[in-house]
Amino acid sequence: MEVEQIRKITNFRENFDNGLHLCEGGDLTAQYLLVVDALNFCFWPRPGLEYENLARGVKTAMLEDPGVIRAEMLAIATAETVRQFFGVVGEVPLEEERARLLREVGHGLQKYYGGMAANLIRKAGHSTEVLVDLVTAAFPGFRDHAIYKGHQVFFLKRAQIFVGDLYGTFGGEGLGEFRDIEKLTMFADYRVPVVLRNMGILKYSTNLCKAVEDGSEIPANSEMEVEVRACSIWAVQLLQKLLQEKLNTENKGAVVPSIVVDWWLWNVGESERSLSTSKHHKTLTVYY
Repeated sequence: MEVEQIRKITNFRENFDNGLHLCEGGDLTAQYLLVVDALNFCFWPRPGLEYENLARGVKTAMLEDPGVIRAEMLAIATAETVRQFFGVVGEVPLEEERARLLREVGHGLQKYYGGMAANLIRKAGHSTEVLVDLVTAAFPGFRDHAIYKGHQVFFLKRAQIFVGDLYGTFGGEGLGEFRDIEKLTMFADYRVPVVLRNMGILKYSTNLCKAVEDGSEIPANSEMEVEVRACSIWAVQLLQKLLQEKLNTENKGAVVPSIVVDWWLWNVGESERSLSTSKHHKTLTVYY
């Protein structure tokens, strides 16, 4: 891969899709992103349901009535609220859990941050690590972890992606300015492992390959599920290191955050979604 191509794929302004999100540049956008990422998990059980439905659905709902994402309204969210936020008719996967998580966010914002996600972000002082810690402290539903062979493993996908969404949506400025953005890992979910596998970076075991190709549900917190997520993170870290080393041959001191590599891989997966015959693993979970 040539240096110019690396520059392009690691330019977060080219790889982060702001067209999906509300981008008014202030506190309302921060509130919007927290709501979106509280619900950003497990779309696959309903065919055709994608992240786009959620991002656009919440945006549409709040443009019609900005009050729908106020903390006091989130604190009384129901399954009907979830359907409104997805902009769909009929049941949304895990909608009762989603409503509970919205209520949790509403109560947490009221209790600790005056009802405003922006206050939460400002308290972090432009630190990704601090913000992830504050999010997981205030909202237990963001504490994405598993027990693997007797060890507690933290992924914190939705807490990290909230920070990443702030960074991308605000262009690394204002509420999206973070001095340590490189400390975030990739966001371990469904789409990126497919891309890594198609690129030959990840290789699945025979049993995992059969489970994925058969469409079998892989239990949350199983060794197989944890290994898919953990190996995806490590693979992206290794890829990030190689890209950064190559970029530094011409641009000393250049930093390539892992989340920007994640966005590039995710966009590759999205562009190939209708053409690819590769399947993703299926796990029913509130974490991703």
